[in-house]
Amino acid sequence: MELTRIHNLSLAYINTFALRCAVELDISGRIQAYGCPMPLRELARSIPIPPEKDSMLGRLMRLLVHQGIFAKSEDGYQLTPASELLLTDGSNMGTYVRLFTQPQLIKDWGQLSEVFKDTGNCTLFEKMFYGKKVWELLKDKPEQGNLLNEAMASQSNLIMRRLVADFSNIFDGLNSLVDVGGGTGTAVKIIAEAFPRLRCTLFDLPHVVENALKSDTESFDVVGGDMFQKIPPADAIFLKKVLHDWDDEDCVQILKRCKEALESSKNGRKVIVVDIVIGLESNDPKTTETSLIFDISMMGLFGSKERNKQEWHDIILDAGYSGYKIYPAQLGVNSVIELYP
Repeated sequence: MELTRIHNLSLAYINTFALRCAVELDISGRIQAYGCPMPLRELARSIPIPPEKDSMLGRLMRLLVHQGIFAKSEDGYQLTPASELLLTDGSNMGTYVRLFTQPQLIKDWGQLSEVFKDTGNCTLFEKMFYGKKVWELLKDKPEQGNLLNEAMASQSNLIMRRLVADFSNIFDGLNSLVDVGGGTGTAVKIIAEAFPRLRCTLFDLPHVVENALKSDTESFDVVGGDMFQKIPPADAIFLKKVLHDWDDEDCVQILKRCKEALESSKNGRKVIVVDIVIGLESNDPKTTETSLIFDISMMGLFGSKERNKQEWHDIILDAGYSGYKIYPAQLGVNSVIELYP
């Protein structure tokens, strides 16, 4: 049992690249287009691959079926809820897979032990990219920035559809909302469409919101700026997957700016955070494992972290808030936290 555990962990990258291979070959799209269970031979011809490699494709599919990515019946392969997420005309989480399975990024994680030996505060990412922070590199490499925006938009779409359906009450009594660090506007657009009487604003760095301005922004306003300096005033400030990118000191500063943005409001007055809360009693083992993996990812990429309940408590109170409420993980691995000034 324990030997098997070590084997599986040591070879876990094979699962990772089997999934990437499925995305690159668009296996989900091919099965969807076929319209019914797809035999291996038909799948192989649709890619297409040489006939002598059909058995290799069958072995790849056997692993992906075991992982729950696809299903298999006597008639052929079928989509599962997991592989439906990879469809380009659906959630398009394939962009997320492509982003985080880039060979260069995977290779860099092989140097993780060097970060612990280093006496400085350099993150793994900075160590591998000559001292550059993630945001600096993305600004210099727009193609990577675009891939990141696409991947985050895919994830955001899933989270936000669930949020407005299952947590609609958190928007009650609000007349205005600012989505801070909202990227190209996926989240704020969904909020604005779900609550048309709510005046919504997308707020992010000027070069980021430039991309938002190229799409449909009729349902919300767009403002460029720096969340460490000043945030536009509103009844509610929305922070989805933002604070886990920053250390505690920076998070306190961001939350203080959010609190200042609420001062002129007479309705609602709260900050809505969507992020991971590690170790909640309601978290199942898989949610906890995913949370811990994300935590190490944040450590390597940004020198930041996912937070447990006590760590959230500390930064919220340090920023001067009077209270908060946590709605345990129901948005995939993410929870909802309401902060009250």
